[in-house]
Amino acid sequence: MKFEIFQSEKNEKFYFRLKARNGQVILTSQGYSSKASAKNGAESVAKNAPDDDKFERKEAKNGKLHFNLLAANKQIIGSSQMYASKQTMEKGIASVKRVAPVADIIDLCH
Repeated sequence: MKFEIFQSEKNEKFYFRLKARNGQVILTSQGYSSKASAKNGAESVAKNAPDDDKFERKEAKNGKLHFNLLAANKQIIGSSQMYASKQTMEKGIASVKRVAPVADIIDLCH
């Protein structure tokens, strides 16, 4: 259970991803201009994840489901993968709620 902070070689922006114990990525961030901002984003996920009202459940045009985690200001701080069913999406949300508050933040930028 960890947040990984990394820098994209494509656009040089910083991102974080939240990984479950099995290594599966369960939440990813937008691109940030600095590593410190990406770390703040991960900390915001940890703080906001326990609150179900902060999860925005969405359906894509192709019928697949996904969710966003919102900060208090309603900005998106993390987004999920696509899910085939409401049940699997809700499991993903439950996983973020459980994992994010206790996940370590690991800096992969070296």
